Amino acid sequence: MTELTLATAQAIAARSLEVARERGFKPMAVVVLDARGSLKAAAAEDGCPILRWEVALGKANICVKFGSGGRRINSIAVERPHFFVGLAGLLSDANGAVPVPGGVLIRDQDGGLVGGCGMSGDTSDNDEAALVAAIEAVGLVADCG
Repeated sequence: MTELTLATAQAIAARSLEVARERGFKPMAVVVLDARGSLKAAAAEDGCPILRWEVALGKANICVKFGSGGRRINSIAVERPHFFVGLAGLLSDANGAVPVPGGVLIRDQDGGLVGGCGMSGDTSDNDEAALVAAIEAVGLVADCG
C-alpha cells in the first residue's frame, strides 16, 4: 500500500482548489486525510463560509472510516436510514459524518486505501468532480462509490 505523504496531500488540496477556480465554482474548502483518518492537509478559500471545512471533514471522515466513497454512503443513508443514523452516531465525536458526494477515497494503482478527502462549497457533484481531477492529477485513483 502506498503511504499518503504530506506533499501529495497538499498537492491534492491545491489542485482541487485550482480545478474549482478553473470551472467557476463557489469558494471551496478541502480536507485530505490519510488511511487512518488523520488530517494531512486542509484549506479554505477566501469567501468560503466557515462551516464548509467541517462539512468537508465530515465527508472525508465517513469515507475513510466506513471504507466507501460518498456516493455509496449517500445511497446507504437513503436506502437504510436507521443504519445510517447509527453509523453517524458512532462518528459524532470523531469529526462527523456527511453522507453525500464530495467525499472521495484515495487509492493507489493496486486498489489499496491511501486516504480520503472531502470538499464543500458548491454542489456535491462539483465538489466531487474537483477532487477526482486532483487525485488523478497526482497519479492516484479516485473512488467515489
